[in-house]
Order: sequence, then structure tokens, then C-alpha cells
Amino acid sequence: MQSLADESVVVIGSGIGGLSTACYLADAGADVRVIEKNEQLGGRASRLEKDGFKFDMGPSWYLMPDVFERFFADFDRTPSDYYELSHLDPHYRIFFKDGDQVDITPDLERTKAVFEEYEAGAGDALERYLAKSKENYEVGMEHFVYEDRTKLRDYLDLDVARQARGLSLLGSMQGHVEGYFDHPKLQQIMQYTLVFLGGSPTNTPALYNLMSHVDFNLGVWYPDGGIGAVIDGIVDMGAELGVEYETDRPATEIKGRTGGFEVETPTGPVRADLVVSNADYAHTEQELLTPERRGHDDDYWEDRTYAPSAFLLYLGVEGDVDELAHHTLVLPTEWEDHFDQIFEDPQWPDDPAYYCCVPSETDDDVAPDGHSALFVLVPIAPGLEDTPEIREQYRDVVLDDIAANTGTELRDRIVLEERFSVDDFASRYNSREGTALGLAHTLRQTALFRPPHRSSEVDGLYFAGGDTTPGIGVPMCLISGDLTAEAVLEDHGIEPRP
Repeated sequence: MQSLADESVVVIGSGIGGLSTACYLADAGADVRVIEKNEQLGGRASRLEKDGFKFDMGPSWYLMPDVFERFFADFDRTPSDYYELSHLDPHYRIFFKDGDQVDITPDLERTKAVFEEYEAGAGDALERYLAKSKENYEVGMEHFVYEDRTKLRDYLDLDVARQARGLSLLGSMQGHVEGYFDHPKLQQIMQYTLVFLGGSPTNTPALYNLMSHVDFNLGVWYPDGGIGAVIDGIVDMGAELGVEYETDRPATEIKGRTGGFEVETPTGPVRADLVVSNADYAHTEQELLTPERRGHDDDYWEDRTYAPSAFLLYLGVEGDVDELAHHTLVLPTEWEDHFDQIFEDPQWPDDPAYYCCVPSETDDDVAPDGHSALFVLVPIAPGLEDTPEIREQYRDVVLDDIAANTGTELRDRIVLEERFSVDDFASRYNSREGTALGLAHTLRQTALFRPPHRSSEVDGLYFAGGDTTPGIGVPMCLISGDLTAEAVLEDHGIEPRP
């Protein structure tokens, strides 16, 4: 079989999409080098380690285990070759701000009983909802996620239309969920995963009800060592395949075309036949390419809907925080106002919905003895004013809210505290407007409406990561790397693996 043995590739950025692409291209025979702006590999999946505490700074949910299994199987390996998994029970805990508390567990019958407590018939409705979610997941993943359909005609094909029959392609998540559940709290439970897609119930397509199959049926897992251990596993596998990595080497300009690229860096150019950018798409086009080499103009990026940014507190705390589960959500009884303050009238939320992650509930190695490691994430609008004074004020808002709604008083027990927000996302990850995730999954930014893997203006330049298809999230970025590599192989007349 033909290979990329004569090709050299530089991958800009070591997020999940870049690391994935590097593995696939190295496996195809290319000489692959990954250069990373920051001091560690992983992109947004960075780690913070200080005073015996360890935090995943970005992704912290291990969902869609089948995607990870398929990824490693492409290289005749398994996830367990690199890290071990624990099935979380509960999957997560929800505190509603009117005093209700709900645990979602691996026991579906127990969850159905919880739903019945809120609404008669809701248990059976949950079964029907999950059956539809499973159908959407299985058809959607195989025929629309793992296959990169980049043109409208790809969706007009009769076989594609047949596969798409019955999928919830139109309408919003809000309308879809309302068709099954009347109680607002049940609707919130079915919609919380929209946080991972960077959208709201009203602007995210109903197709993403497939995330409930991910949540309820496939389960929520924890890789020992956190998502950082997954990054280590992918990096180690890449090294076994021949990938070379350099940190602290930002790209400042992309020059050239196929067979003659120079990627400028502060320590000199990196020369390669092909370039894959895993840096944020808008940053790559607007900062690394001259105007005539960009696939999209400034108006395009100005007109996009960006996923939320976040206000994050990383806290090392004396003692236990037993009220909180490994994954805990705190939700206002009415959360529309919070989404409005992200997408419609951007401002710091006055009654926030937020997420607490306490990995020390599962992993003894992430905190010193007698202490807990946790972080708090509040989704906020990208582009908000972000000053030390605002952070200090909002930190107090969040700590007071946690105490009032979960019974967990943290303020007098904090021995380590770090903050991260809009300006940090912009400076550390070059993310436009300080978005934490990239382009939101609105209807006009889903599937073929996301930016392509191939540059339309520069032969030999490709893109990977959450701004491309299939989209946001660690599993989707793994698949993005596969799709980018397939584009490279196709352009070189090489049949991808079966």
C-alpha cells in the first residue's frame, strides 16, 4: 500500500485534535513533528499541579468510551494499555437552588423512579427518549460523525437520506425535550449536556439529544489520573509511532505551500511538506496567514456564535467535601436567565448555573492526605470584561452560592486557590473572545456549516480540532484528527484504512 513515507508534517498545537492527527499521519508513514505554544502538551486539556494538588484545567468528563476504544484500536491498542477507568456512581449529582437534590446513577430503574417523583409517566417517557437518543447516536455516529460530509450534495444522496430518516435533524433541543417531559427540572436534566456543546436549549439542534444516550446508557467514567492521563496515553502512543513533540514553541506565521512550508517560530522556522493547524481556526487564519491566504474574512469570524467562556476556581481545601459528588451541577430553578446572560445580553450571571468537579472523591493521588481537590466552573459569555477586581467579587458570589445551595462551606478551608477566566483563555489558547470551547453547535454551525479540514486557499494546509467537524469535546476532537488525516491521505491518492 502507498504511504506518506516521503512527507514531513508539522502540527501546530497539541490539543486533542492535533495529537490525534499526528498519530494517524505518523502511522501512515509521515515524519511528524508537533509544536506547542505552551509549556505542556494537551491544549485546553492542560493540567495544574501545585503544592500536592492536581487539577485537569479543561475537560474533566470521560464520556463516549466507545470513541476512545475505536481510536486506540485503529493502532492495534486499547485504552487500558495506557490508563485505567473507573465507572462513576453516581454519574453526577444535581443541586437545584430550591433545595431539591438528585443523583443520576448507572441504575436506569432508579433514575426512572426519580423521574416519576417529579411527573407521572416520566419514567416511561425517559425510556422512550433514550431509545430515540440511542438510535440518533448509532446512526449519527456511523454515518455523519465518522464520515466527513463537507458538501450539501453529500446530504442529498439517496443512501444518506435513507440513513437520516427518523433522525431529529430539525428543531431545537428545547422543543424536542418538551415533547417528552413537562416538568422543568426534568427538562434541565436532559439538557445539561448542552454545556459540553457550548449552546443553549433554544439554539442547539434537537439532533444532540444523542448526548443522553452517552450520559445514561454509555455512562460517565474517570480515567485514573484524570483527563491528563488520557493526554499522556495519546502522547506516548504517538511517540511509539514516531511523532516528535516540542513545547514552548509558538507558531507566528505560516509561509509556503505543499512541499515548501515554513512555520515561523521565535527560535527559527520549522520546515515541512504539509501543515496541520490545531491552533484555534480563527487565530490561524487571522494571525498566521496573510489576508489573501485566508479561507474566511474578518466578517465571517465576527458573525459566528461562540461557545461560552468560563470563570474557574481551582481550590485545594482542608478536609472532605462529602456533600459534593465527583461531578456536581448546581442549577437555578429557572435557568433561562443564565443562558440569556451568555447569548442574548452578555453579562456576568447574577444567579449562575455551575459545575463542581471533585476528583479527590475518586482519586487519592490528586490531593495531599486530609485535603480535597476541586474546581468550580461557571459558564459565562465570551468577550466579557475580565479584571482582577471582577474576579475577586465573583469569587465571593460563587463561594456563597456553593455554601447556600450544597451545604459545603469552603471559604475558611482553602489552602490553594487559582483563578482562570476570559483573558486567560484568550492569552493561553489564542481563543477568539476568550471562548472556552470554540464555535457553538448552533444549527448554522453544525456539520457542513463548520469550517473545513482543508484550507480552501493554501494547498497542503489542513485544520483539526473542535472548530472543524465533528465539533466540540474530547471524543469529537479525536475523530476530527482522524478526518483530517483522511483528507491528507485522500489528497495524496492513498486509500484510508477500512
